[in-house]
Amino acid sequence: MADMALAGNVRLEGLNRRGLARDATYERLLALGFTLPCLLVVAIAVAIPCGWLFYLSIFGADGSLSFENYQRIIDGASYARIFMTTFQVSLLTVLACVVIGVPFAAFISGLEQRKAVWFLAAILLPFWTSLLVRAYSWLVLLQRGGIVNSTLMSLGIIDEPLQLAFNHFATILGMTHIMLPIFILPVLGAMRAIDRNIIRASASLGATRSFTFRTVFLPLASPGIAAGAILVFVMSLGFYVTPAILGGGNVTVISMRIARSLSNFSNWGAASALGVLMLVFTGTVFLLGYALQRFIARKAI
Repeated sequence: MADMALAGNVRLEGLNRRGLARDATYERLLALGFTLPCLLVVAIAVAIPCGWLFYLSIFGADGSLSFENYQRIIDGASYARIFMTTFQVSLLTVLACVVIGVPFAAFISGLEQRKAVWFLAAILLPFWTSLLVRAYSWLVLLQRGGIVNSTLMSLGIIDEPLQLAFNHFATILGMTHIMLPIFILPVLGAMRAIDRNIIRASASLGATRSFTFRTVFLPLASPGIAAGAILVFVMSLGFYVTPAILGGGNVTVISMRIARSLSNFSNWGAASALGVLMLVFTGTVFLLGYALQRFIARKAI
């Protein structure tokens, strides 16, 4: 009888394992079925255009293999300046977002839920306005006859208008205005996830508020800050409208050079090569930033 019971238990356990295996297979197939439309959209909207972009960059109109477009970019000093300007503007935009966004997010994270909602709504309010409208709004404020210069001259602070528009300053200011909400949201999420008992423990041990903020609060929020900085930098690399309007032709970024190659010269090969390089740089920055974020998260733990 004992042997029969043992055999029955073994048989029942085998059936349970096969049932669990079937359930796991069914769940995987179901998940694949749900994700298949998304994968098709990504393949059609991202993978195929990127492949076509790469094809145009290395094959000429006659179908012959050529790296002339890449060689022209490597040899051309103007392309080096454009890449340098793009990265410089993007990095300064990230820096401005960090300087403004981290203290603001820390302030909101310490508020009550009811009060924090109003500040969060103020952060999200610019999303309701067109990017083009925001760029021209800054132009109205910063141009030589704009509100800022007119006010300063009427108060006697300056004798002649300042050159606030059509330069790097105006471009970075406009991009910071656009990217600041995108930076604050992940930072605010990371700060809200911090256990406040840790902050209270630091205060109970005699640490000042500034010391606690620097040595406890910021390290715990660093994964969110890194994620926001990476997101802002990657998105800033592809900006076109804001540098074109607020830069006034004095700030040329890669996206503007790509548009000029197509509109003025109809050179799809050169534009595709710039697009491929931009895609490679963006992917490299994203991977390095992701690795940095993981490293910071492990250190924070």
